[in-house]
Amino acid sequence: MKKLIEGLHRFQTNYFDTHKDLFEELSHGQQPRVLFITCSDSRIDPNLITQANIGELFVIRNAGNIIPPFGATNGGEGASIEYAITALDIEQIIVCGHSHCGAMKGLLKMSKLADKMPLVYEWLKQAEATRRLIIENYSHVPEEDLLNITIAENVLTQLENLNTYPIIRSRLHQGRLSLHGWIYSIESGEILTYDPVVHDFVDVESRKNDPEYLYNLHPSCSVTKSIGCKIYPMVKDETPSELTTENINIHLPKSNRLSKEQAERIYRGSSS
Repeated sequence: MKKLIEGLHRFQTNYFDTHKDLFEELSHGQQPRVLFITCSDSRIDPNLITQANIGELFVIRNAGNIIPPFGATNGGEGASIEYAITALDIEQIIVCGHSHCGAMKGLLKMSKLADKMPLVYEWLKQAEATRRLIIENYSHVPEEDLLNITIAENVLTQLENLNTYPIIRSRLHQGRLSLHGWIYSIESGEILTYDPVVHDFVDVESRKNDPEYLYNLHPSCSVTKSIGCKIYPMVKDETPSELTTENINIHLPKSNRLSKEQAERIYRGSSS
């Protein structure tokens, strides 16, 4: 506590005094342009890793950067989303997972949480879709790679959950909102972003396509070695492979919401 109080004094006498105009402007209201959804993990600081100024990010934090589907609970996540989109007119949403996520470790070992941390156990039930996807599709993956895959798949699950909110569906349809999936590496400082064209997480600088509303966020074997593991096809008896243009679409699960033609228009663009 002593360290925090000393920091408070430094803030008041140094930073605040040299940024009085900014704080005066902020006192009249906020106008963030990005809703940043991330984990409560103390190693994650959205403003630090994005170098955003005060007032530029509207932040939701909880264990596992989880957004329960619309109507699943009346918690603060839904209310904050509704406020961010409706009152603040935010146009960009980022869901940011991170390496070494304790919540995702817990999700992989739910049975051990029930007695020791019953509240955490109940909260992580909100990520059951991620857990079930991992259990049923990646049982053949070595444990050392499974956590990274779970972190990545959970980001995509939360993007799908965001799509269940009426206000988000409406703004996406109007082209007034875009969604982004990020993974932050604590040890390297690197940010990977989900690219809907290659159906994978790529370096944020190398993604060239504009974000767009995608119905199917799980069309690939999920995660490449870019986040620390091989490509594992969602078929047990095949060998992990390198990502190439030849094999990128081999194991794509079929979306039950899009025809092949619709998917082609969304992912690749169409002149027709």
